[in-house]
Amino acid sequence: MEKMNAILKKIEKWRMERISERKFILLLSLVVGALSGLAAIVLKNLIHFTIHHLTGNFSVDDVSYQYLAYPMIGILITVLLIRYVIKEDLGHGVSKILYAFSKKNSKISKHNMYSSMLTSTITIGFGGSVGAEAPVALTGAAIGSNLAQTFRLNYRAITLLAGCGSSAAIAGIFNAPLAGLLFTIEVLMIDLTMSSLLPLLISAVTATTTSYFLMGDGYHFRFSLNQSFDVNNLHWVIILGIICGLISVYFTRVMKWVEGYFKKQDRFLNRILIGGVGLGILIFLFPSLWGEGYVSINQILNGNYTDVLNNSVFYSLKNNQTLLIIVFIAILAFKVFATAITTGAGGVGGIFAPTLFMGCFAGFIFSSIVNQGSPELATENYALYGMAGVMSGVMFAPMTAVFLIAEITGGYTLFVPLLISSACAYLTILAFEKHSLYHCHLAERGELLTHNKDKTVLTLMKLRKVIETDLVTIDEEACLGDLVKVISKSKRNIFPVIDKDNNFRGVVLLDNIRSIMFNKEMYHKTSVTDLMVMPPEMVHPDESMEKVMKKFKSSGAWNLPVVENRKYIGFISKATIFSAYRSVLVHFSEE
Repeated sequence: MEKMNAILKKIEKWRMERISERKFILLLSLVVGALSGLAAIVLKNLIHFTIHHLTGNFSVDDVSYQYLAYPMIGILITVLLIRYVIKEDLGHGVSKILYAFSKKNSKISKHNMYSSMLTSTITIGFGGSVGAEAPVALTGAAIGSNLAQTFRLNYRAITLLAGCGSSAAIAGIFNAPLAGLLFTIEVLMIDLTMSSLLPLLISAVTATTTSYFLMGDGYHFRFSLNQSFDVNNLHWVIILGIICGLISVYFTRVMKWVEGYFKKQDRFLNRILIGGVGLGILIFLFPSLWGEGYVSINQILNGNYTDVLNNSVFYSLKNNQTLLIIVFIAILAFKVFATAITTGAGGVGGIFAPTLFMGCFAGFIFSSIVNQGSPELATENYALYGMAGVMSGVMFAPMTAVFLIAEITGGYTLFVPLLISSACAYLTILAFEKHSLYHCHLAERGELLTHNKDKTVLTLMKLRKVIETDLVTIDEEACLGDLVKVISKSKRNIFPVIDKDNNFRGVVLLDNIRSIMFNKEMYHKTSVTDLMVMPPEMVHPDESMEKVMKKFKSSGAWNLPVVENRKYIGFISKATIFSAYRSVLVHFSEE
């Protein structure tokens, strides 16, 4: 450890003497890209190895009762690891990154460089119906954040390198550098400026190159274009896009509802039992719900869609097209339940893969039904349009969805219909939801950083740091004479009234008593409670600064009391907030 610290000090000394911070960040973005790309490859292979070890000997034409047990085992191991070893809730990986950006100065715990990979491998490898992308994005962000902290870089640099790590992780796991870059802009809300573009690109390209060097040049999904896009079928793409938007609404609301149900379960063993049994039954009935679901997506994209029923109790329906579509609709409907149960019960994983899975099935089902009439739509193409549509709607990331599908399938010739489907889905869900699943809880608490710089600065500001505690208080049992003595010792014109237990009772304003404060005859006849007034609003010390500013605006006040559990804490003023705002804005905007 001492040797490592000595090496780091030498590197830092060299950096300070020989290289500018901007160039040093570019160098670190290269390192972050390589490490995050390597992490993506390791995770991908660990999951593949685990799944192959557990299910490699299953017969395609027979049901496998192990499906009933594996998911519960995986969730149990994951929960025990988190509860007794990691001892910190991993949550949704992307939401954890966003929370770190807004409330933790972009500082992410060191254990996140490996803990998300370990727990998601167990969750997904044992059948958890989630994706590995969010955990590896958190891993990449943790690598970037901790590397930046090691060299004592500022908040902006730490945020940028954490974004570089996430971008690289997504690029590495999919071999899709542009999708990785766009992910950090649309989902993580990293500002796209000239100072941030180059490091993000370097990280994404480095991760992709690392993945290519170690894994080869194969696309994540195998796809061959058999039928180019026909503009005469444009209306079908638009309709599918709208349907994908509605599916995104369904996905979002079911996820919230199911995860909310699990949060109400006080005992973690109850969550494991309920989740394990529910998920086991779903996977036993529909084995395609196992894990990420990329095997089923490849089967559909390559025209082997009947193989989706392998190992299933519905295997005998392979040759009945109508019943096959009905089973596919059931798989589509239950996928979100399987995903929500996995995360709600304590598993670790993301929604990247489930959105691609549901989009693929939606596009295939839609085109198959339409083909019952006269049109002959290419089901494989529409599966891709559906993937872009549902991902765009659920994640509120239309450009990420388009470029991801294009890059991982080599399907750039379908760029226009992918754009149309993605845009239609995104516009549709906007009519129902204001924020994506990643952003909704943070937005409700006022903790979400956005591309709106004013709101971002307000989010970064911490209310407790601007509370003024120098106001002289007065006891509610005091009289006017006592108040005058207090006024003589104070430089402020507001006097909080409290009781003997420090409970806030109201305020006395100097302007309201100016006409009587020198009338000595009233000193003992007039009590403070007769003179005090209640402020138009009160502020809780943990409220977001955005909510506080709304209270100032609605009340028209310049000063508001800060009260917690009825106890008086201090006051907050507009002037202090504006001063702090300017300081944070300069800190946030510095290049």
